[in-house]
Amino acid sequence: MPLYQYAAMDATGKERRGQKEAASEEAVTAFLKDQGLFPTSIKQVRKVEVKKKETVKKDEKKKSSAMNLNISLGPAVIKQKDLTIFTRQMAILLNAGLPLIRSLKTLEKQAKNPVIKKIIGEVATGVEAGSTFSEALAQHPRSFNKLYLNMVRAGEAAGKLEVILDRLASFMEKASRIAGKVKSAMVYPCIVLCIAGAITAGLMIFIVPKFEKIFKELLEGAPLPALTEFVMGVSRFMQEQLLLLIGCIIGLVIAYKVFAKTPFGKHALDVFYYNLPLFGPIISKSSISKFSRTLGTLMGSGVPVLNALSIVKETSGSDVVAAAVQKVHDAVKEGETIAGPLATTKIFPDMVISMIEVGEETGKLPEMLDKIADTYDEEVDNAVGALTSMIEPLMIVFLAVVVGGIVLALFMPLISIIEKLGG
Repeated sequence: MPLYQYAAMDATGKERRGQKEAASEEAVTAFLKDQGLFPTSIKQVRKVEVKKKETVKKDEKKKSSAMNLNISLGPAVIKQKDLTIFTRQMAILLNAGLPLIRSLKTLEKQAKNPVIKKIIGEVATGVEAGSTFSEALAQHPRSFNKLYLNMVRAGEAAGKLEVILDRLASFMEKASRIAGKVKSAMVYPCIVLCIAGAITAGLMIFIVPKFEKIFKELLEGAPLPALTEFVMGVSRFMQEQLLLLIGCIIGLVIAYKVFAKTPFGKHALDVFYYNLPLFGPIISKSSISKFSRTLGTLMGSGVPVLNALSIVKETSGSDVVAAAVQKVHDAVKEGETIAGPLATTKIFPDMVISMIEVGEETGKLPEMLDKIADTYDEEVDNAVGALTSMIEPLMIVFLAVVVGGIVLALFMPLISIIEKLGG
């Protein structure tokens, strides 16, 4: 059985540390809650040795002399869009009065995607075997993250699972919508730049060399304009070093991906994205919206504040926000409020800090966090619209300068050729 090392807080705020053998992390969490403790961190320190067993099909009549290996290409995962639909459907069915197992069986029958059908079936089987809904979901950590599991646990504890699932579905729908807007704002200029690069490469590799040959034959060594010489020099370089250029581009992409996976690289890129001239404000506002909505949804569902902050840190998707939330978590564990340490991070605007202070003073922090998220969702919408309207003319001007510069460079020597032929 695995061995877990845990840290937890008791009712007086004192930290307790220890080790516990359990079947899963969820079992340790349940044990600590039974003891009246609030877990702050749980880490596995000893793994279970799993022996490979020969798999035999029931319908086989003859045993094969060789061992049958059950090879899996990877664990099944429900995509975020499908998970949102599943959550919304579960909330509707439970709210209509259907039992949990029947709701799961209904969605299993309706599912057309084999991955979704398989996972829902396994969850239903786990619930039928006596597990709680959250325990059955925990067997698929790649599909149901800690945010999802903790909200379901809170719903089970309060006896309001359908309400929590409805709130969770709304949260996921809003988060997906705002993430889609940010991605669309960043994808548009990338597509335009790729098209511009392809057009420019085509002109340089296939069109410009033909004009260069014509100029040499008709101008008989006469000097060409500086712009024409520059364009033809670039064209010759691209023809002679085409493989080198392709190799450099592929190398840069690989280096970027490797760098982004390192802790230092991930943090450096997050800081860089936050300080981009046009995209930085959108990324910052969407991060504030996600932080506020996640924390507000968790606290509004009854998840303890320290647990909620830990989940927000793990699901933030940004090293900058995760570092700020960790500072807040450490400060709150020492008895401070959220607003004070949040202001020292210099990431969240004064308006957000003030609204959180008011929420803490009035005891309505979850509602205030939801209002902050709604406000910043609207600001992201406006910022994306403004950015799109700004980028379109900029991209048109950029394409005109690049393509127009190449055409002008080729046209200028043609004037000399026409004059020579006319004379």
